[in-house]
Amino acid sequence: MNWLALIFSLTILVATHELGHLLFAKLFHARVRRYYIFFNWQFSILKAKKFGGKWHFLWFNAKTPDSWDEKNLAPEDQDNTLWGLGWIPLGGYCDIAGMVDETKKESDLEEVPQPWEYRTKPAWQRLCIISGGVLVNFITALLLYGIIFAHWGKDELPMHSATLGFQYHQVMLDEGFQQGDLICAIDGQEVDDYTEVNKRLLLGDAREVVVRRSDSLATVHMSGRLVQRVNAERVKQLMSPRIPFVVKNFVAGSTAEKAGMLPGDSVVSINGTHMDAFDEITAALAEHKGETVTVGFYRNRIPASMGVEVSGAGKLGVQCETDIARLFPDVRHIDYTLFEAIPAGISQGWETLTTYVSGLKMLFAPGGAQNLGGFGTMASLFPDHWSWSAFWTLTALLALILAFMNIIPIPGLDGGHLLFTLWEIITRRKPSDKFLSYAQSVGMFLLLALMIFANGNDLWRWLSSNF
Repeated sequence: MNWLALIFSLTILVATHELGHLLFAKLFHARVRRYYIFFNWQFSILKAKKFGGKWHFLWFNAKTPDSWDEKNLAPEDQDNTLWGLGWIPLGGYCDIAGMVDETKKESDLEEVPQPWEYRTKPAWQRLCIISGGVLVNFITALLLYGIIFAHWGKDELPMHSATLGFQYHQVMLDEGFQQGDLICAIDGQEVDDYTEVNKRLLLGDAREVVVRRSDSLATVHMSGRLVQRVNAERVKQLMSPRIPFVVKNFVAGSTAEKAGMLPGDSVVSINGTHMDAFDEITAALAEHKGETVTVGFYRNRIPASMGVEVSGAGKLGVQCETDIARLFPDVRHIDYTLFEAIPAGISQGWETLTTYVSGLKMLFAPGGAQNLGGFGTMASLFPDHWSWSAFWTLTALLALILAFMNIIPIPGLDGGHLLFTLWEIITRRKPSDKFLSYAQSVGMFLLLALMIFANGNDLWRWLSSNF
């Protein structure tokens, strides 16, 4: 399911990215010969083109008929784009006439530059055409965040509202944190925002963290090696709110259901030992596999207990409540009107982008390169069950990443074209088509090498974990 979600998400983002190039090209009367969703090596699933006053379609056709060639069409139809659907779901492209890119090199251009070609347009128009994809991706992300807020609203859990404290990864425990600690201040500044805490710990080189531990305050002195450990162990989450063990439903054959437990029961003890948090209770159950334990719980605020058999896997056979808004009464749910959601979406998009860009420095820390991931890493971001909220949130994030990565000034990316066009505007000297063709080849080689490395990391991690 997460792979299907990734393909669907990337299809939307590639389609809108290439549509940005197409719209600006059409605006400045540069011909767009082909617009493709997915790559079409050897054959296309679908081709469509309008000429002679009507649309023409071809299914599973390997070669475009000569009658569709713009040279054989009436003058009024020669500017019409061939729309296609390829069969390799890894991207797409927009073939703009007179532009050296991944679809063609310098030798593929017309011998005599034509007025409807990209290369004959003024530099400022070419700048708009090449930046159109990045611009549309960025706008798409902001719109998606706005739509998400307008439809689902937003839940906020201040740090102090996590009444059971936080559950920490081992790298945090090694720094001196203890399970249940509640972070109050970092380097002398009070913090109460969960996102800000994670950002300050990883990107702010935190040195001194004050936590509330039981009924007193304690100070954790950071080692300065947190980022290195996070990279080396590929830590996905430093901390998460500790939640109570509240029964939501039962799995088939549940021993807890047979014993008489009901949805809504909140487990607070095992064999008389009081436990507040889900992780404590699951750890205790794992120590009593195949045994019958006394489970203490609250039902409608009334304490009760019963004997329940623990399965061989150390489970009671229950599905627990994970909705933070239901578990913590202090969670603040914010509903937005459409007009409120738009500025909130813009703010969220900009904050997400700046956090992502700041986080790239972790790639240059020791062990950072090994955390570079490809399609497998991206697919793992999506849940293994379908969730429209998660899908659109992650699609918005990927839209921002795609926009930023494409603007990096590397030949083969939009940023490379932008760099050469800006150089032309500043120096008033236009790079030759041959130079652009060579630069494109070098850039594509670097991008291919990077893609192989990133996806190779994914493959190695998969092999290491399965064999």
